[in-house]
Amino acid sequence: MIDSKFKKHKLYSLFMLSREVKEKMEKQQYRIIGLHSAVKICGWTKNMLRGKGSCYKHKFYGIKSNQCMQMTTSFSCANRCLLCWRDYKAPVTKKWNEKIDEPEFILKGSLEEQKKLLSGFKGFEDVQMELYKESAEVKHVALSLTGEPIIYPKINEFIELLNEKKISTFLVTNGQYPEAIKKLKPVTQLYLSMDAPNKELMKKIDVPLFNDYWSRFNNSLKAIAKKKTRTCVRITLVKGINDIEPENYAELIKKADPDFVEVKSYMFVGESRKRLKEENMPLHSEVKKFTEKLNAFLSHYEIVSEHKPSRVLLLAKKKFKKKGKWLFFIDFEKWQKLVLKKKKFESKDYSKETPKENLI
Repeated sequence: MIDSKFKKHKLYSLFMLSREVKEKMEKQQYRIIGLHSAVKICGWTKNMLRGKGSCYKHKFYGIKSNQCMQMTTSFSCANRCLLCWRDYKAPVTKKWNEKIDEPEFILKGSLEEQKKLLSGFKGFEDVQMELYKESAEVKHVALSLTGEPIIYPKINEFIELLNEKKISTFLVTNGQYPEAIKKLKPVTQLYLSMDAPNKELMKKIDVPLFNDYWSRFNNSLKAIAKKKTRTCVRITLVKGINDIEPENYAELIKKADPDFVEVKSYMFVGESRKRLKEENMPLHSEVKKFTEKLNAFLSHYEIVSEHKPSRVLLLAKKKFKKKGKWLFFIDFEKWQKLVLKKKKFESKDYSKETPKENLI
């Protein structure tokens, strides 16, 4: 039976969420927007409102967690990653098979649901009211909640809409859509997930639908390398499974030539708990040890920061170091001016000095 909300929309497709999955996601505080988008309050947003710390993106890049919205423009994905918190009943597909919600509809709905979800925090005694008031204005969007946002056919229109609203963009892709990466409009920071150092292990971990997943991934690395705005490769370490072959990770990273590399611990959360064990979650010290091994094969990078609560370390290209000072924080005002001018610019053009206390 089709949900009444979907009936009203009159755009039902077999690739949408089933009622079962939709209801389960809503119990987990996801809010469904139209046919194929969703928003959910990040745990770090909640923590910052309560004065309990902020996301590693705050420490690494200067993002205010209380003004960041975590969302996606697509539930669908071409992988069934072992380490993902997604339910295996969530939709998977190689190409877009749905009707399309308009960017304005998605953004409006997402902002409204974000506001509703945050409204309940006003009554908590430990919430810092100044930060709560700030949260009413979303300044950053993390397109990384679930699914593969880059396959939304109007992703570029959505990004341009966010640019017009002076909202920065952080988009994560799994590297299975190199052509979409090539066509992607500038985002504040583009992430590529790198879950394995070789072809065989990637098949085991990502469980891809595409038979040519490895060539797609390598073509995505090449596409990332041609981007002029900020790029980042993110490695999520699963202890005892993909925490091997740092030299092979390094060779893949060199192909992508990103500005940054984040090495992060797998977190034992969501549906991944049905597929992995708690002991697959490495300690921060173990992530750090692996990162040091990886850095030994990356002469153009340095380990520059860490966020122990998230068990993550950051490597930055040495080009971001000028006269002994690191400049990998984001100048959001400069970004907005540059992207709205629609002229060519580079990642260094909207970087600013990183506070000393944020360095490792």
